[in-house]
Amino acid sequence: MTRILALLIGTMLATAAAAADLSGISNTEATSGLKQALTDGSVAAVAKLGTSGGFLDNPKVKIPLPPALQRIESALRLAGMRKQADDLVVGMNRAAEAAVPEAKTLLVDSVRQMTVQDAKGILTGGDTAATDYFRRTTQPQLTQRFLPIVKKTTDQVGLAEQYNSLAGQASQLGLIKKDQSTIEGYVTQKALDGLYLMIAEQEKAFRQNPLGATSDIVKRVFGAIR
Repeated sequence: MTRILALLIGTMLATAAAAADLSGISNTEATSGLKQALTDGSVAAVAKLGTSGGFLDNPKVKIPLPPALQRIESALRLAGMRKQADDLVVGMNRAAEAAVPEAKTLLVDSVRQMTVQDAKGILTGGDTAATDYFRRTTQPQLTQRFLPIVKKTTDQVGLAEQYNSLAGQASQLGLIKKDQSTIEGYVTQKALDGLYLMIAEQEKAFRQNPLGATSDIVKRVFGAIR
């Protein structure tokens, strides 16, 4: 513990260049500390989002109507479709909340497969280097896992079917982006964006306040790069 405190005090007094120096920490320690931090952070992000209100009650990640519907939202409400529009927003966010728990296993597996080179690059990278790593290694698989769960929930919302019919035609004409041509595709992408946003917040917290971590190895490794 004395050694750890000495290291933390030293890094606070060091110059910016020296603060980013990991030479005093072995590859094994650096990798272990990073893996522990990323496991903790990703699990915490999933827990925050994968619950009732995780998306719907969080302004940072709440999923709005697709842009195509936002442009005619006033008309929908004037046409007596206010409830349908509100139901669609609730349904989309509930779908995201139902899908996110599927991410836990893939995120943890991604951490386990991380190489020493990956770890060093993340530790000396920007504030969201680890989040970028997660996007690169998990997004395709998570998209495939999220889609059927999201579709099952959004299929229960009447306006979703109407949107899919019209948006599909608009997509073929190049009027709507392909990833917005179905409600399930749109919600899946937004759910992933929200998940990675929350992981990024966890990552920034570790980098900015290593002492707030629960593990000594995390405190030591992230303290050394401040």
